[in-house]
Amino acid sequence: MARYARWLVMLVSLLAAVAFVAADANARAGGGSSFGSRGTRTFSPPAATQTAPNTAAPIERSMTQPSAPSSSPAAGGWFGRPGLLGGLAAGFLGAGLLGLLFGHGLFGGLGGFASIFGLLLQLALIFFLARLVWGWWQRRNAPAYAGASMLRGMMPGDGGSHAGGSGSFAASAGRVAIAKADYDAFERLLGEIQSAYAAEDLGALRSHVTPEMLAYFAEDLAANASRGVINRISDVKLLKGDLAEAWREGEAEYATVAMRFSLIDQTIERASGRIVEGDPVRPTQATELWTFRRAQGGSWLLSAIQQAS
Repeated sequence: MARYARWLVMLVSLLAAVAFVAADANARAGGGSSFGSRGTRTFSPPAATQTAPNTAAPIERSMTQPSAPSSSPAAGGWFGRPGLLGGLAAGFLGAGLLGLLFGHGLFGGLGGFASIFGLLLQLALIFFLARLVWGWWQRRNAPAYAGASMLRGMMPGDGGSHAGGSGSFAASAGRVAIAKADYDAFERLLGEIQSAYAAEDLGALRSHVTPEMLAYFAEDLAANASRGVINRISDVKLLKGDLAEAWREGEAEYATVAMRFSLIDQTIERASGRIVEGDPVRPTQATELWTFRRAQGGSWLLSAIQQAS
């Protein structure tokens, strides 16, 4: 029994060590997880890009609630349709069944064939008007967006890359214009957010991220503090990036960009300064999709991070 107990203790210790390393292997801002909000596209995968050609990891933590699946009108027929038409049809069917139960026949209470014909005309008119209203409402509320850019990001030194920074973004076109200044802002935010996270500076983070993202970062920093460790990040460099999609929802504009970047990422024990995870010299690389949000005419704020598969 003592021998089995020793083996059990060794196994538990090994699993704990593996879990500790796995938790700290991506200690940068974002932590190797996917969280935040992308408006109505929160639970839809971003379009693939050259930088992130595979499907992005789905959002794991979000304050946005998934939409309830809508029922298919074709599956339910007339009586399965929502709204006024479905209610009227179900009501008339109920009246007919009650007529059968009380001996008046299925259409006994409708006044004969003429009444049935008039009822059908009314239902057809209601259906036609409902279709018109529904089509108008969908056109009015559909978000305007630009699809995935056909121009890919290029490595530094390649012709056509935008000036400035260590990496490059592709140009974009569409109803939400993403210009060189926007790509410069995305690259700048990448470095500033990582630096503020490493400094545990919530005030600096507040000016760069949405309130939802600030809450998640604060939660992660509190977990580090409770474990007695701190994350040190330096030398953040964008290597490559391109636009996945850009769109508008009401007064808000969104842009999701794929970014591959390098950085020195270390987890350090607060009390002793001992390196728990990471390398102080050799940089690591990561590929993530960052979604930025802004009010029209405002500054971009980070609203979601997703890991590239």
